[in-house]
Amino acid sequence: MSRDGMHDDTAHADARVPLALEGTREVPVIRLAGSVEPAAAVDAILARAEALTAEDTRVLRIAVTADPATTGRLLDLGAARRSGDGVEILPGLLWQCAARWLPAVRPPFPELFTATDGRRHPLRPGTPAGTVYARAIPWLGRTVSFRTMTEPGDVALFSAWMNDPRVAAIWQETGTLAAHAAYIAKLQSDPATLPLFGCLDGKPFGYFELYWARESRLGPLYEAGPYDRGWHVAIGDEAVRGRPVLSAWLPSLMHYLLLDEPRTQRIVGEPRADHAQQIRNLHASGFATIATVDFPHKRAALVALSREHFVRDRLWVPGAAAADAAPRPPAVPA
Repeated sequence: MSRDGMHDDTAHADARVPLALEGTREVPVIRLAGSVEPAAAVDAILARAEALTAEDTRVLRIAVTADPATTGRLLDLGAARRSGDGVEILPGLLWQCAARWLPAVRPPFPELFTATDGRRHPLRPGTPAGTVYARAIPWLGRTVSFRTMTEPGDVALFSAWMNDPRVAAIWQETGTLAAHAAYIAKLQSDPATLPLFGCLDGKPFGYFELYWARESRLGPLYEAGPYDRGWHVAIGDEAVRGRPVLSAWLPSLMHYLLLDEPRTQRIVGEPRADHAQQIRNLHASGFATIATVDFPHKRAALVALSREHFVRDRLWVPGAAAADAAPRPPAVPA
């Protein structure tokens, strides 16, 4: 044990990297206790910093004591800032470092405006392939990931979910396997949309349909920013329910959307206005209802979540959006 009861425990993501944990709960200190190749040291330090901030909103900053090559890499990644003779990781910086959670980080696509159906919007990058996001969830002891629907059997599973009366009552997309294959193929060919499976330890549990708001049916109904993004969800596996699981996949999906495009400042959704449970879940996760909008097939609540709210209030932490949540320290300590 070190001061203030923090464990000097070196076992974490990579046992070959000797890390000592010291300091206090509010200001932990991660000390590299040996000579390690900088890339491996940085991975281990970031893993430890993620673990310290994944469930606790009270961490103010994380001081890092390491060799200049390692601290230099942390600075280059944007995970840390200089502090005196050393560096410190700020949670709001760490959780915007895409390389920590995205297997293949794409640089921001150059901005070039075009128009679709009379709506002016940036040209969008091509559709990614494979796993696009993965995050270890400590309170579940499992990994949440999102991947594209390119594996054998994916369309058949999607079709089975869409024909489930529980899902069909909301989605109204019942149909044949051929119709659903055409539906997914159309989305995959459109850079304005991205169909994904959400997985727990690699097993699909839900379908997520991501879209750029300006090109969507929401585009004409509110003042959409050029990089606003929206999403639809269908939880196909009925066993995947409850607050612990919801607090894993919902913030993780928002996290992916913000990491995938650093210019995205707002995430929107359009749940049915009478879907009270879904709207309660969204409000409890930091979304706010900003309007009611009418589509030919439904009246919807327009909900929104800003990047600033997600990052400043650490909404990746379960319960962080609750009115009685523990007070957060300043996002940028003096």
